[in-house]
Amino acid sequence: MFDHVTVRAADRDASQRFYETVLPQLGIEPTYDGDDLVEWSDFSIAAGEATRRLHVAFVALSRAAVDAFWRAGVAAGYESDGEPGPRPQYHPGYYAAFVRDPDGTNVEVVAHVRASA
Repeated sequence: MFDHVTVRAADRDASQRFYETVLPQLGIEPTYDGDDLVEWSDFSIAAGEATRRLHVAFVALSRAAVDAFWRAGVAAGYESDGEPGPRPQYHPGYYAAFVRDPDGTNVEVVAHVRASA
């Protein structure tokens, strides 16, 4: 549906450090880093007035990747907004965790796997 999404960050360098800390846990590396923005395929951040009240969710291929994403963020000092675990209110195989980026964006990582996986 989307071609790309760009989020504005009050402090681009701080936001870049956040995403460079957590996204590699999902196998996602920057595809472009220039003066205008930093990009991870179809997701990017650029300097500007911070995008507010945003929720972003990234796909993980396993529960272990969800756990690693959350641990990397929290270990680097970012605020947890929900520890890794099942979220059966969404569906039985929904396993997710949440960390806040420097602008307060609720960044989720979710694995859609069977509860027994």
